[in-house]
Amino acid sequence: MNKYQLTVSNREGTGRSASRRLRKAEKIPAILYGKHTKPESLAINAPEFVKLLKEISGRAALIELKRPAGESAISFLQEVQRDPITDKYLHLDLHEVKMDEKFEIRVPIRIVGEAAGVKVGGILETSSFFLRIRCLPKDLPSIIEVDVSGVELGQTVHVSDMKPIPGVEFRDQGNQPVVSCIEPVAEEVAATEAAPAAGAAPAAGAVPAAAGAAPAAAAGAAAKPGDAKAAAAKPGDAKAAAPAAAKPAAKK
Repeated sequence: MNKYQLTVSNREGTGRSASRRLRKAEKIPAILYGKHTKPESLAINAPEFVKLLKEISGRAALIELKRPAGESAISFLQEVQRDPITDKYLHLDLHEVKMDEKFEIRVPIRIVGEAAGVKVGGILETSSFFLRIRCLPKDLPSIIEVDVSGVELGQTVHVSDMKPIPGVEFRDQGNQPVVSCIEPVAEEVAATEAAPAAGAAPAAGAVPAAAGAAPAAAAGAAAKPGDAKAAAAKPGDAKAAAPAAAKPAAKK
């Protein structure tokens, strides 16, 4: 069990105005709730919380909330709200747990090993990035490893296939897929096969088109030996083809 500490203080006032004042003071409004306690409004130091998140680094963890006055509480992060524009933390939901009671939490998974199906051209696809479990605080795993070494092409690892963890009960449906090794997308395979190899030799009997060839020649029209001579312009043709010069109008 990984346990971290975070200093909290009671929050005076609720609502948008009070929350805005807290954020200006580099504090994050939060609420702590649990099975045996009433919801409690708290304020958390923003820089301290950012530092804590870096230490947790996406793993499941329990946080000991240290109050200036009163007993500490053990909790975990239930929800984190962030501003989509500024990316600042807006609000935190903390869930209190008791050391002698089981609780439910979502734990991230980590893929280990190389799937046998990937070695023959398959693609590994993750369907569940988190798994919901139930356990005592002391049995909480920070991460759940999924070994895919034996996964062949076309096979799927379901929740029911997960390796048992002492003291941990998986709460998701047994038929829920976790990781699959699938065939490459048909369109991608077809496009790869249809694309000609760079610098490939032309087929026997094929005449490569000359650079800058006229559209008619590119379309396969053959030019006769005498065509060039017939198409050559005679010296007088330019004169005949030239438009008649405009004559000055006759004076009346």
